[in-house]
Amino acid sequence: MNQSEATTTRFPESPISIYDRFTNLYDLMFRFNGYGRSVERYLRESRLPLPTGSRILDAGCGTGLLTLALLRVLERPAKITAVDLSARSLQTARRAVEKSGAGPRHKISFVHANVLHLPFPDDSFDFVMTSGVLEYVPLRAGMSELARVVAPGGYLFHLPVRPSPASTLLEIMFRFKAHPLREVSENTATFFRVLENYHFPPFEPIGWTKTAVLAQKP
Repeated sequence: MNQSEATTTRFPESPISIYDRFTNLYDLMFRFNGYGRSVERYLRESRLPLPTGSRILDAGCGTGLLTLALLRVLERPAKITAVDLSARSLQTARRAVEKSGAGPRHKISFVHANVLHLPFPDDSFDFVMTSGVLEYVPLRAGMSELARVVAPGGYLFHLPVRPSPASTLLEIMFRFKAHPLREVSENTATFFRVLENYHFPPFEPIGWTKTAVLAQKP
């Protein structure tokens, strides 16, 4: 990948899953709905204190929305691991990162795995980000597994789906279920210290369906 050190796991052979079938639609939507620009702006303005060599996990990377946004704002070299259950999504994300040319300073790897059973030791990452994943799994179990791999003092950046008329349509399209924001807050606070609950401005399309939670592991 140009000058970067990206690696890719060997994907196991398996039947096409529901997530594989959504890959093209997800990718098309995120190309045009402006979500990536909104996330990039938030990350840039938050100025996360990530030192050189930070270990970063994109848990349920999909077609690369969060990874690409982060690469555009990271000022210091980092080790980024993008994980997804869909092999097709991982391949799409890898191609998007290669095409962007945004990661020549970073070591980037793509791993085929389940967010409920992450193949990493405890305390493996300094920063974990996730979007559109915990809506597919039991919230407490998913949050517990993310907390397990975050090192003490590390951060969680989560973009939960905000229940709304717009998100109801997405639930039907993509067969997930948004968790009530009160449950999201309670479960996050069980494992992390919540630093910010951010609401995107209403003129940004991401604000119709998403909020942002930034939290730190004690």
